[in-house]
Amino acid sequence: MYKNQTICVIVPAYNEATQIGGVIETMPAFVDAIMVVDDASADETINVVKKYQQKIEALFLIEHPTNQGCGGALVSGYKWAEKNAYDIIVRMDGDGQMNPDDLEALLDPIVQGKADYSKGNRFFSGKAYQIMPKIRFFGTAFLSLLTKIVSGYWHLSDFQSGFTAISKKALAAIDWTKMYKRYGQPNDQLILLNVHDFKVADVPVDPIYQVGEVSGIKIKKIIFTLGWLLIKRFFWRLKEKYIIRDFHPLVFFYGLGIFLFCLSSLLFFRVFYIWIVITHIPAINALAAFSSFLGAAQFSLFAMWFDMEANKHLKPSSD
Repeated sequence: MYKNQTICVIVPAYNEATQIGGVIETMPAFVDAIMVVDDASADETINVVKKYQQKIEALFLIEHPTNQGCGGALVSGYKWAEKNAYDIIVRMDGDGQMNPDDLEALLDPIVQGKADYSKGNRFFSGKAYQIMPKIRFFGTAFLSLLTKIVSGYWHLSDFQSGFTAISKKALAAIDWTKMYKRYGQPNDQLILLNVHDFKVADVPVDPIYQVGEVSGIKIKKIIFTLGWLLIKRFFWRLKEKYIIRDFHPLVFFYGLGIFLFCLSSLLFFRVFYIWIVITHIPAINALAAFSSFLGAAQFSLFAMWFDMEANKHLKPSSD
């Protein structure tokens, strides 16, 4: 128990036989329950966990018969934790990349009532650039920028971080079966939280790499799958939050921005086509293309500003 709050740690694990033991052994003493969700591992992960179960009474195991992705494993853990009525539910992956010493800082915003959900941010310390693989660092930074726009949490960064904690209230309010299950799950989880108006805190954590973990991330594959997911979820959030639940005029600004961007793309294509065919650009065509592009940029920026203002209350106070 931590400050009179019961704590359950969900550990999604897939082929983590070499790492899972270290995660279990270094778990802080105040953790009331550790739930390892094995996502159909092909190695000895399950057997390793079962050996630890003989020594640790508060260690539990769920075995998936088929692989459901990290999100699927998290949902199974969430269901179990909700059924057992824990106050705060933490996610720590089984690869040993999350420092257990940071767990108290992750729990404090929720315990103090400042936030409903907290997540680790590996960028605060400035160490991430030196420690993280470079392609992963820049990819994570780009996805964080994109997810700010999509999720509405403009005060957050490092959206790919899976080191998270959630309150019992937020856990019960959302249908987690609708959450995306594969890579991109942390991004989608924040979008769901935003639609339900939950406060989210960013907590500085230390990134840990080169501890024997094996990454299964394929950059070329996730660029398209996650990009498409974010596009779909962006429009879903606008519909759910600013049309269905409470109307906001920013939807008109985004709509006009998208329309003018499409129009400017067609006009620029026409400008270059004429330039290639007759080696001359009619001034009126160029003016129309640039005007529509500037209009698209202005409407889009105003829409982002409105969205930022509409979500200011979801940033926890620093008091």
